[in-house]
Amino acid sequence: MKESKFNFMWDLDSLFVDGSGSLQFNEHVKHMENKIYELEEMVYLFETPQEKDEAYRVAAIIEYITDIENNLAQANSFISCLLAQNSQDYKASRLQGKTSSINARFESNVKRVQKVLVNTNQQLWEKLVDTEILKEYKFILNDWCEQAKYYLSNKEERLVSDLMVDGYHAWGKVYNSLLSSIRVHVQIDGENKELSVAQAINLRSHPDEGVRKESHNALEDIWTEKEELFASILNHIAGFRVQVNKRRGVKNVLEQPLMDNRMKRETLDAMWRALKQYKKPFANYLKQKAKIFGDNKMESYNFWAPMAQSPYQINYEEAVGFILEHFSQFGTELESFSRHAFDNGWIDAEDRPNKSAVAFCTGFPISEESRVFMTYGGRITDVLTLAHELGHAFHNHAMGPVHAVNKHYPMSIAETASTFSEMIILDAAMDKAESRNEKLFLLDEKLKRSVMNFMNIHARFLFEEKFYKEREKGFVSSSRLNVLMQNALDEGYEGSLDNPSIHSWVWTPHFYLTKSPFYNFPYTFGYLFSLSIYAKAKEKGRDFEKSYLELLRDSGNMSTEDLVMKHLGEDITSKSFWEKGMALCVKDAEDFIKLSSI
Repeated sequence: MKESKFNFMWDLDSLFVDGSGSLQFNEHVKHMENKIYELEEMVYLFETPQEKDEAYRVAAIIEYITDIENNLAQANSFISCLLAQNSQDYKASRLQGKTSSINARFESNVKRVQKVLVNTNQQLWEKLVDTEILKEYKFILNDWCEQAKYYLSNKEERLVSDLMVDGYHAWGKVYNSLLSSIRVHVQIDGENKELSVAQAINLRSHPDEGVRKESHNALEDIWTEKEELFASILNHIAGFRVQVNKRRGVKNVLEQPLMDNRMKRETLDAMWRALKQYKKPFANYLKQKAKIFGDNKMESYNFWAPMAQSPYQINYEEAVGFILEHFSQFGTELESFSRHAFDNGWIDAEDRPNKSAVAFCTGFPISEESRVFMTYGGRITDVLTLAHELGHAFHNHAMGPVHAVNKHYPMSIAETASTFSEMIILDAAMDKAESRNEKLFLLDEKLKRSVMNFMNIHARFLFEEKFYKEREKGFVSSSRLNVLMQNALDEGYEGSLDNPSIHSWVWTPHFYLTKSPFYNFPYTFGYLFSLSIYAKAKEKGRDFEKSYLELLRDSGNMSTEDLVMKHLGEDITSKSFWEKGMALCVKDAEDFIKLSSI
């Protein structure tokens, strides 16, 4: 690959010098510990408000909580970066254990504050949140009180938080460490290559079908060999969550994810109803693509395969230039922000061993920076991933003027800016395409994203929903997990995928996220929501960026239903809203079938 003027590796020293051996970071940890002691003293003296004038006490403790939260986020993001760039960084693992303990104490104290506030007389509460000093926090304070209704006693919540450190959250860390340590052997151009999981997964879009198939089979062999271990990890994570839910009186495992996403069940149900109605065209697309590969049914290892030889083998510098060029056509702030990220070492894209398999973006609220992590392989899919993660970083940037309390947007909105940025780049590539093969190639890439959001994500949702129902009754064996995954994939893809990975439950990291259960439907929500926003952007051009920034800045202080109503004037509890986005994607499927049949 041609050498790039842009750094392939990020700069972490500008945050804390010397990585996991940083004395500066150790001082930061000590500072957080002192802050936690002070918070505990404040919380001990904090009592349920009895008068409207006590609003200042509530504001004071909110500010203190926010300050600690920002410091914790800065520390946790740094450690995440250290472990992502080198899964063998054991010093970073020890630091993570330290900050996890601090985080548990912090969360326990925040819950105590929320429990105190929820006991406020309702009439007084309404007056309190409308005071000048608290009105900016009104939505979050009301959200806190809704959350607090599910909490246990202070003693029990503290015990739960303590157990999470070396139990619940620890299992998620074990999963990430195990996945990063696995090596996969694949023959490429007659040479046996030892690859990380991330590198092996990247081969799913390799132009050689033999390489794709061998990589797929090699990974499946590893998952089969280690399925008992992964089943144990997944069961422990889910088991802890099930038991805590029972103690808190949570009757349905979806209650908490919906609350976290600030979304009504009616909204989720409306989205799935629309999606199920429109799956047939995407099944037809998969069937047509299978025929092109000489198969009767789409082989799972061919799903990400490029249509013909990709004209978009693109080096990193060209990818950066392409992204900046087309971001600039949408808006000056998006382009200038992204250029700043590239110029200042915010991105780690190097393809090397020991890296994490998962691309991500993480924010540093104190220094007002982000870091983007991925493994760049020179394909259009990598360019799209880069644009996607930059979208996350731009969302962090957009929240800059917002008060820290109101910066916490839900997962459903978290995928909006990222998907939007990805759409800009994919559409730009399609517009520049000249030949039939180029158009077919890019249309296929666009449809892969629709299939992932409408079929694969739906399958993940179905699997997780059924898994948790069975986990409530006891341990779910690896063989049973395979059956549940097979059934979910068959239903999600409507039987249009051949030899799907029944071990998807192993290598899909979202099932092991201890902070975010059911991190699946937010992707579909974000994808369809982004389609609506993107349609507005194309209609208004560069003038839309101001409205877009306002939408992103509102994403942390209102429900998803209110956010969409305010900025798009749409009712998302109605199936008709979701049908509009689905119809746009159906046209892509029809265009693909028509173009590929010529």
